[in-house]
Amino acid sequence: MAIVAVSVTPIGTGETSVSRYVAAAEKVLREYPNLRYRLDPMFTTIEGDLREIFECIIRMHDAVAAMGAGRISSVIKVDDRRDKVVTMEEKVQSVMQHLE
Repeated sequence: MAIVAVSVTPIGTGETSVSRYVAAAEKVLREYPNLRYRLDPMFTTIEGDLREIFECIIRMHDAVAAMGAGRISSVIKVDDRRDKVVTMEEKVQSVMQHLE
C-alpha cells in the first residue's frame, strides 16, 4: 500500500485563489471508494494501491485542465512501503511517540 501526497495547481488562470480547482480535483477522489484521502492545507494525502492512485491523479489533473487551466503544475510525493502495511494515522503516531 502506498501513501501519496499530491498537489495539482493551475497556472495562468488570472485568479489568486485556487480553491475551486482543488475542489474539482477532490471530486475525482470521491469516485475511488478504495482510496482513503485527507485534504490538507497544501496537499491532498491519498492512501491505497499505487496504480489506482496514479490513475486517480491523472484524472484529477484532467479535471483541472477541463476548467480551462492552460498550464498545470503537479507535485507528487510517494511513500510506497512494501515490507508492511502502514496507514496515514500510523505514520503520524510513530512520530508523536518520539515527541513524548
